[in-house]
Amino acid sequence: MINLRTLVLLTVLGVSASASAFAAPPVNINTADASALAEAISGVGLKRAEAIVAYREQHGAFKSVDELMEIRGIGERIVEKSRANLKIK
Repeated sequence: MINLRTLVLLTVLGVSASASAFAAPPVNINTADASALAEAISGVGLKRAEAIVAYREQHGAFKSVDELMEIRGIGERIVEKSRANLKIK
C-alpha cells in the first residue's frame, strides 16, 4: 500500500516531468517578432520587444544573446533569467 508521502512525491515528480515535456522551444532572437520576444523574455513587454526588433533591423543579426544588453532597459538580470529560452541560430 502506498502511503500519503509517497503519493505526494510521485504526483510532484509527474507534474515536473510533464511540465518539462511541454516547455516551449527556445526563441531565435534574430527571427522572432516582437510578440514572440515579449513572451520569451522575462521582464520584457511588447514595447521593449519592439525595440529589440528595431535594434536588430538597424544593426543586423545578434551575434550572441548577451548583445540584448545593448538595448536600453535590458540588463544582465533579464538576459540571465531568459537565457534558456533564447537562441541566435
